[in-house]
Amino acid sequence: MPFNLEETIALLTRTPATFDALLRDLPETWTLRNEGENTWNVSDVVGHLNYGERTDWIPRIRRILEFGESKPFEPFDRFAQTRESAGKSLAQLLDAFAELRAENLHQLRSFNLQAMDFERRGRHPALGTVTMPELLSTWAAHDLTHLHQVSRIMAHQYREQVGPWTKFLGVLQCSGHSQ
Repeated sequence: MPFNLEETIALLTRTPATFDALLRDLPETWTLRNEGENTWNVSDVVGHLNYGERTDWIPRIRRILEFGESKPFEPFDRFAQTRESAGKSLAQLLDAFAELRAENLHQLRSFNLQAMDFERRGRHPALGTVTMPELLSTWAAHDLTHLHQVSRIMAHQYREQVGPWTKFLGVLQCSGHSQ
């Protein structure tokens, strides 16, 4: 489907409430377990989303608007949530995500992006040239990737208990591509 800013914002607006409805007040057996060695738990995922809200999407949009391709994006630390979320409860992380996302969507709207802005390009430190629509589309797809990841992490906790139904449960067949 072609990029549409308002449709992208519609999805981005719903993500914090979706995570909140799924995760808030769940027993820690659902939220603090992972899929095995070197994998994330639910709190890690929400912490990662928070870090991205602070350091990734809006700063990169600004970088494109101000510098285009002449100044690359700052590299993103995909594991910063380990230190950033230390000592915080899942409820605190969910609250922070809702606040950060609301602020970022307010900022995104305040840019008043026009058709010419969607022609702008930036430079990713690893991927090279990227467009504004690619960045904004990635923000939405990133949310969906981590919603999928959270579903997979949680389903993993019952991988043994579902018995023969495993073969019918796609979430248990997924090989863990979204970390």
